[in-house]
Amino acid sequence: MNGSILVVNCGSSSIKFALVPQQSGQPRLSGLVERLGASDPGLKFTDENGNKHQFPLPGADHASAMQAILEHLGDRQPRAIGHRVVHGGERFKSATLINEEVIDSIKQCASLAPLHNPANLEGIRATRLLFPDLPQVAVFDTAFHQTMPEHAYRYAIPTELYREHGIRRYGFHGTSHAYIAERLGELSVHGHGGWIIAHLGNGCSATAVWQGRSLDTSMGMTPLEGLVMGTRSGDVDPGLHLHLANQCGWSVEQIDQMLNKHSGLMGLSGLSPDMRDLEQAAGDGHSGARLALDVFCYRLARTMAALSCALPQLDGIAFTGGIGENSPLIRSRALSMMAALGPRLSDIANDNLARGREGRIDLASDTGSPEIWVIPTDEEGRIARETAELVEFQPYLDFHPEASA
Repeated sequence: MNGSILVVNCGSSSIKFALVPQQSGQPRLSGLVERLGASDPGLKFTDENGNKHQFPLPGADHASAMQAILEHLGDRQPRAIGHRVVHGGERFKSATLINEEVIDSIKQCASLAPLHNPANLEGIRATRLLFPDLPQVAVFDTAFHQTMPEHAYRYAIPTELYREHGIRRYGFHGTSHAYIAERLGELSVHGHGGWIIAHLGNGCSATAVWQGRSLDTSMGMTPLEGLVMGTRSGDVDPGLHLHLANQCGWSVEQIDQMLNKHSGLMGLSGLSPDMRDLEQAAGDGHSGARLALDVFCYRLARTMAALSCALPQLDGIAFTGGIGENSPLIRSRALSMMAALGPRLSDIANDNLARGREGRIDLASDTGSPEIWVIPTDEEGRIARETAELVEFQPYLDFHPEASA
């Protein structure tokens, strides 16, 4: 039997997938179906040997796209499927075997993540039809942050809104933060001490982790709260909504679209949501790009400094995600604003760390200063491992999802 886990991350118009081998470090098959619902959807994947493949999928929906993925897996049949699910509310504190009750609970959380949970459910429905006898597991972005204390996750709003509607801070990027926290425990002399982890990509969040547990994080009830992101604003004055409604006549939907799709790096620069474009443009003198970098780095530094309040001690800072792993400039500028907390960056180590590589970039000779690490994240690997751990005691041939709560 193939020991691989099929990891599925289903969006409203795309499906990311990876076939993760049982043994870590082995090459993976991974791919993407994009533009579902448009006129020209297609499947792209890279096989275990690094060969790239591309196929059109005319008229494909989620179900037929999953069927195409299955066909291109060939004889590489998985032993289980792990699904990324964005919002698990307060119920799900860990990965969970999927059955009808779990599906109903994910539906109930859809109001908290209307752009994500319904799409995640599409992927679950499609794979259950195609793989009715395989165990399937939901791994929730919010689960890692369920260890936050109440004073960190509650908003200062009437209590009945929390009790009756679940309005509180949940946090996201949980699988990434969990992976990095575990890796720090393996790499650092401090082990599972006090860490601030910055996951910086198109979406950005920072988390304070103590002894491998999330104590606070920058994202809130939705992934809009917190840091400046590619097209998301991050924190704004809550009164902005009323102001735009009264002064500009904007609807709630228009405001939501502006804050989620047209703000962040894109809104500040007027140029691009991509940090690579902005760094180049800023170097060429583009004022909007320079402003975007300034705001991004300042808000990142301010948030990381604030998160240090959650920790008994700060042992170090770790950067991950596309920007965190690959931008020496962003790391340097953000850390330079945190001098009061003591991190001392080695400019040579920071600049010379190869893109996508793991490494320590502080002045290691300063033993009393917080360590600074760059660690490539592996959300797919984390989802696969949580899935495998959950199903390893389930007899493969006798397993039936509805039999497990």
